[in-house]
Formats: sequence, structure tokens, C-alpha cells
Amino acid sequence: MAGPPPGPSRPDFWRSPLRGPWLTSVLGLVLLAGITILFVTGLLSYAAYNPDLAAVNDQTPDKGWLGFYLFSWPTTPYWLYRVTQGVHVTLGIVLVPVLLAKLWSVIPKLSAWPPVRSVAHGIERLSLLLLVGGVGFEFVTGILNVQLHYIFPGSFYTLHFYGAWVFIGAFVVHVAFRLPRALRAVGHRLGEPAPGTEDAAGLVSPDPAAPTISRRGVLGMVGLGSLALLVVTAGQSVGGWLRQTALLAPHGQDPGSGPNGFQINKTAASVGIRPSDIGPAWRLTVRGAGRQVDLTYGQLLALPQSESSLPIACVEGWSTPDQHWRGVRLTDLAELVGLGTDTPQVFVESVQRGGSFRSVVLRDNQARDARSLLAVRVNGAVLSHDHGYPARVIVPGAPGVHNTKWVTRLTFGGQT
Repeated sequence: MAGPPPGPSRPDFWRSPLRGPWLTSVLGLVLLAGITILFVTGLLSYAAYNPDLAAVNDQTPDKGWLGFYLFSWPTTPYWLYRVTQGVHVTLGIVLVPVLLAKLWSVIPKLSAWPPVRSVAHGIERLSLLLLVGGVGFEFVTGILNVQLHYIFPGSFYTLHFYGAWVFIGAFVVHVAFRLPRALRAVGHRLGEPAPGTEDAAGLVSPDPAAPTISRRGVLGMVGLGSLALLVVTAGQSVGGWLRQTALLAPHGQDPGSGPNGFQINKTAASVGIRPSDIGPAWRLTVRGAGRQVDLTYGQLLALPQSESSLPIACVEGWSTPDQHWRGVRLTDLAELVGLGTDTPQVFVESVQRGGSFRSVVLRDNQARDARSLLAVRVNGAVLSHDHGYPARVIVPGAPGVHNTKWVTRLTFGGQT
């Protein structure tokens, strides 16, 4: 064929006078900074689960060398996960208008003709396919997870983790090809190059329609959209009265008011907790060093009680302000089986029968921290059923799902 087929492959099909290297480059540079932060905070979120410690901690099997950077997640500062995951989720939502504007600005490139002109162009086009598909997949699954809509064909953790690595690979290739040109484009005045020239990069229409807004106006609209999303999202991470502004925070699980009136993800009913599971017959079993101690609820309350002020922060981006917890230190429970002096890692099990993260392994640094408790009270009141009655773990800096609720067994030094 002498030219492209009729339709989107023809340059004159796209007539917006706003498209061009300058606008695309400005949006691209914003995404370069934002996506870099998203990727780093995403890696930190994965590390916080201590996936190398035990299989029950790792929802992404066979990660292989993709876990090369993993390290022991610290307990200090105790708000670390709250900040890193809050930034990850809030920034991801704030970048949605920028991402949509960037995709709109490069639509002519996605349908360019011929599809492949050379080997180098073919590599770039493949990276572009993976880039657009990958970024769409990551943003969509991330936003659905924030809203607790688990409609994925598998585990969110696995899909989001591997999707991130596929996307970031394509992203690096794309940046290597386009960054020098983008930096040159933003250094020019607002006037775009002539259509068909190399500097136009296939983005400038040869037959533009009359403009109704300036390119600066487009950036202003995108910025206002991002600002609006920040206003209705950030409160779920900041907490306090600002949570009332978090219109995009997960809804539908009202914890009520009073001492137990703070955010939850899973209720006792949603995971099948029966009254008999947490009734008078409930026992806490503590194991380690070949010994075992079984405690009734009354005996647990009779042990020395300690206090900690710690938040809860979850992968969905929400977090609470510091809550005032009271219970027995994990080190004191380890001492019951002769391991209090040098407390090892601990395998925590819940009476929860189904769903993910019904058990977890905490590192020795987490078990040894004086703020780590098997809590029985919060804010001066007995734990509600939805907050883990009769006892739950609370650990500084740990993701919310590692603060296991409805605890029934602690095994120090191993996993059985």
C-alpha cells in the first residue's frame, strides 16, 4: 500500500492542536518521577511482609531473583509502613489524571503506520505495548485492591507483584529511548515543531482543529484533577478528622464509635469466626524449646500487662492514628517456655479458618521489641470481636495483616 489504511493510522485522523512533544514530555517527566516513587515504595511494601522468612508470609511464590533486594523489615520507626504504603497508594491515585492525559497525548503514536520500521523500532513498539498494558494493569488492580474489590483471577499480591516487574522493565526501556528527546522538548518554547519533522515525533497534527484551550490550560486541568483526588484520598492515610474527607477510602465496614471505633478490613463474621471459637473454651497455646503452656483468657489477663501506642496500617493505603494497646509482651510469653532472654522468631496462628494471612511468622527483632504485644485491650476497652477478641498481635511497623487477630497459638523458634 502507498500509505496507511483509512482510519486512526492516518496522521490527519488526529486533529487536536494540543498534542505535541512539549505536552507529552511534560506529562512524561511527571510520570517518570511519580512511577519511580511508586516502584520503590511498592518494593518496600513487599519487603515489609518478610517474604523470605516463611512460606506463610509470601503470597508470591517462585519469585527467584526478583527478591534480590529483600531485607529484614525494622520495627523502628514504628510508623515506617504507615508512611511508605500511604505514599504508595495516595500517589498512585493522584497520578491517574496524569496517566490518562499522557495516554491521550500519544494516541497517534500507538496507531502509527507502519507498525514496525526496523529492529530497534520493533523493540520500542514491544516495550510500548508492555508499557501501556502494564501500567493499565497495575493501576486498575491497585485501585480495586484499595476498594477491597477482590475480583482478580488469582491473588492480588501475586498479580500485582509480577505485573510490576513486567511493567518496570518496559518502563526502563521506554525511558532509555525517550528521555533525551523529552528533555529537549521541554526546553523549547511552547510552539510545537512542524508536522512530519523528526522533532514532531508523529504527535503534531498536519490538519489541526481550532484550539479551545491552551497547553498550559490542559496541564492546569490535569493538576486540578490530581489535587481533587489527593483531597479525597489522603485522609485515609493521615487519619483523624481528615478521614472524613477520604471519599475514596474503603467503605461498607463501619467499625462504629467508642474505643474500638477505628478502621478494619475483615470482620469476625466475614472470616467465619464462630462464638465457640472465641468463647469460654478458647485457649492460648504457647510453644517453644520443647515446652508448651496453655492459658485460659483469665490466666492471660493475670500475666504482667504492658502498654504500647501504635497505629495499624494496611496494604490498601489506610491507616489509623496511634491506638493505645494493652496486653502481654511477646517476650514475656516467650519466657513462659524458657525463651524470654533471647526471643526467637514466632509463628502466630489464628482461629480464623479461611482466607489469606490467617497465620504469620514474625522476625526475632519484631518479637523482641518491647512494644510488641499480644493485646487484649485497646483504648481502655476490651477488644471487640472484629478487632480480634480475645487476643491479637500488635507489632510496630508491621503491615496490618501481620497484626494477627483471634490468636490461638504462638510457636517460638519455628513453625509446626
